[in-house]
Amino acid sequence: MCTFLWKHLIFLYSVFFYIFSASLCFSPLSQASKRIMSDHHASYSDYDSQSRSDDHLQTNLPALYSQPSLPSLPSLTSNPDHYQEILSTTHHHCLTTLKGHTSYISSLNLVGKFLYSGSGKEIRLWKGNSLDSEIDHENLSNNVVAVGKGAVKSLVVLEDKLFSAHQDHKIRVWKINNQESDKQKYTRLATLPTLGDRAFKSLLPKNQVQIRRHKTCTWVRHVDTVSAIALSSDESLLYSVSWDRTIKIWRTNNFKCLESVANAHDDAINAVALSNDDSVYTGSADKNIKVWRKSSKESKHSLVATLEKHNSGINALALSTDGSVLYSGACDRSIVVWEKDGGGNMVVVGALRGHSQSILCLAVVSDLLFSGSADKTIRIWRGADKSYSCLAVLEGHRGPVKCLTATIDHDNTADASYLLYSGSLDCEIRVWQINVPIL
Repeated sequence: MCTFLWKHLIFLYSVFFYIFSASLCFSPLSQASKRIMSDHHASYSDYDSQSRSDDHLQTNLPALYSQPSLPSLPSLTSNPDHYQEILSTTHHHCLTTLKGHTSYISSLNLVGKFLYSGSGKEIRLWKGNSLDSEIDHENLSNNVVAVGKGAVKSLVVLEDKLFSAHQDHKIRVWKINNQESDKQKYTRLATLPTLGDRAFKSLLPKNQVQIRRHKTCTWVRHVDTVSAIALSSDESLLYSVSWDRTIKIWRTNNFKCLESVANAHDDAINAVALSNDDSVYTGSADKNIKVWRKSSKESKHSLVATLEKHNSGINALALSTDGSVLYSGACDRSIVVWEKDGGGNMVVVGALRGHSQSILCLAVVSDLLFSGSADKTIRIWRGADKSYSCLAVLEGHRGPVKCLTATIDHDNTADASYLLYSGSLDCEIRVWQINVPIL
């Protein structure tokens, strides 16, 4: 009898110790990231943190009717008579499907005839001939150019350097080797923040920031997933945003962290876009877009505007070529269109509706806007005089469309021709050709 009671006491003590230990390791930041997937915030930027199948992911998406599609905003989607001919003569088809990734496609970056894709912890390079026809699937391993330690979230190319943002809170810089040679991995130049930058900042107590109870670190470090990165107009600065709610600015020539904007948002930051006038736009799970700017007299970025119209987490931002129009996509299934007024401020114009689930990614080329959604489709939009039309709906992916990149197809001069690359949770990249009649 005593032996029986003693065993139960040991068992109860073990359970108590486990619960107590878990409470000590509790991280408020990880909880903030988890909130992004809740029905209230409903942001889908952290698909890679899930290890479930695509079908299971779909069943866990928030109910369609739990997110009203911004009824307070006027709809810009219309089909006036002068668009009817364009709608009937817009042609599109899938040129090829690039397969080989074993995890969902999280990021795409097109540089000339080379396409970089991020998926899981690997970065692949697809060469020009692979984009025009079916490729040799047996030799796909040859195009894995880099492997990191955390899932890839965003990619940026600057001359001979490739920057990659990761879920393990790091930014990695890779030396791009001769792109004509095969079976060659890229060399890692640095991991941001660099060890020297961290060591130097740690010398002064004022450089320490508190990230949770009884834990501090230097302000140059991200402490949660780095969700997106972007280059300044002169390419001298790299901007990074994170689920830790901070914005950090890095010098691209020596990788030094110059500035950190703490508590930039009230929740995880999912997107960043930079205009030619160096305005910085950030979109967050807190439903807001914030505009940041640094004047010539200031050494730090300051908040100049908060754009509030979405009623759920913002997943994607894109700017028109001249920077006068901002597009934002969110879990409310709407794309909000913002335009600069006479004073240079962004004001809401209306919303583009049509997708049946969350907007996950946006891309702009020339006068076209491309949107990818959790409804597995891509829509092509064109606008004039604050009236937009959906020119086509591209179907074919078997999972939510997570990333897009596009370019003008200069080989086709009869119409306005474009090449669009889409990455999905189905682990595939599709290459589309789109022909739109010239207005």
